Amino acid sequence: MPVNSINTNTSALVALQALNATNRELDTVQDRISTGLKVTGAVDDASSFSIAQGIRSDLKSYAAVSQGISNAKGLLTVTLAGVTTISDLLGDIKKKVIEGMNPANTSQQQAILSADYVQLVAQIERLIDNSTYNDRNLLVSGATDVNVISNIDGATIPVRANDLMTGQVDLATNTNLDTVADATTALDEINAYIGTVNTVLGNLGADSRTISYQDQFISVLDDATTTGLGDIVDADLAKESARLQAIQVKQQLGTQTLSIANQRPQVILQLFG
Repeated sequence: MPVNSINTNTSALVALQALNATNRELDTVQDRISTGLKVTGAVDDASSFSIAQGIRSDLKSYAAVSQGISNAKGLLTVTLAGVTTISDLLGDIKKKVIEGMNPANTSQQQAILSADYVQLVAQIERLIDNSTYNDRNLLVSGATDVNVISNIDGATIPVRANDLMTGQVDLATNTNLDTVADATTALDEINAYIGTVNTVLGNLGADSRTISYQDQFISVLDDATTTGLGDIVDADLAKESARLQAIQVKQQLGTQTLSIANQRPQVILQLFG
């Protein structure tokens, strides 16, 4: 190809190719700076993007698991509050029963104690009924365990149901403080029910701790997974900032080089002067 040709300017073509390459490089760096990502789609890096999409799916799943665990924590919090209140109430009921065992009570005093006892036992039923969260109640008769999803593989943790209603019905139906003898019988029943309530408190406390530990573990997994995703797709903005400045200089130099190359045909005009 002739060196002094006005039809084909090889130097300009080479300079233009270099400038286009620089502009593409500049576009890439600007995309990374604007998004904070070095992999924004499959075009950037097919394998990395595919892996990142799978990790993003896992992160959404962890969010769903956390939501399920939060619901379980809410149920346990409400249930524990109800059982704790029942436990406190049983202390008052037992005090009332022992007062009813006093042979020195007048008939009027015994009747007042008996009426109070009936009201206090009825209050247990109301507390059980009100220990409901998200339409679930772990304390009523026939309640079933609640299986709480604990990981993205579908594993579950059981939150145990604890029937307190049957014992309450037994107290309401079969005990009273009408006489000293009745009060003595009621004391045995109350003590047995207190033991049941204490067992329930232990069960709920253990289940609550298990759920809390799993919640903490899921949070750690979520954080670790997020960090892993960042390692794959996040851009090093400090490095990209340095690259941006270098590429901008290259762009300026490329523009000047192309301008010089485009002026070469002008030299030929001097041959015809």
